[in-house]
Amino acid sequence: MWFLTLVSYLAIVVQLIFITISIAAGLYYLAELIEEYTTIAKKVIWWMNSATLLLYILLWIFENFPASMVISGVLAQCSHFVILTNFPFVSFLTPGFLASAAFIVINHYLAFSYFVCVPSFLRANDNVLPTTERIDGDVVTNYFSKRNKKYGLLTFFNYAKDTLLPVRTKKGF
Repeated sequence: MWFLTLVSYLAIVVQLIFITISIAAGLYYLAELIEEYTTIAKKVIWWMNSATLLLYILLWIFENFPASMVISGVLAQCSHFVILTNFPFVSFLTPGFLASAAFIVINHYLAFSYFVCVPSFLRANDNVLPTTERIDGDVVTNYFSKRNKKYGLLTFFNYAKDTLLPVRTKKGF
């Protein structure tokens, strides 16, 4: 049994090495593309940065994210716009680069601390798990039969299954 365990650990190490080499090769290829097509890369980065900036604003408006997290994210994106003015030449000691690095660290800290305190679907407790109360059938069937909702995702899937998929009949040999 020890040999199989040893082979399993060796396989995991080999897989991690191959994954690391694959990611490095992909990043090298992307760096070559950016170096070759700097004008297009600058436009793509500008549009991605603009989309991220818009997402921060929309998350603040519609999802009530904390203002400190949104402001640090917006300031990080604005400092990325400052870095893009001299693209592809980036100096690591300019105030724009240092500010963007600082705002990214602050933003990630605020985001991690916010999402740890917010209940998420990954945390399971007694309030979100189905109960063991069974009347007819299993818990899921009981739950859906109690609901008097005529329109929903399950109804849509059942309708699509009934109308789109062919009916199979079992052949009795």
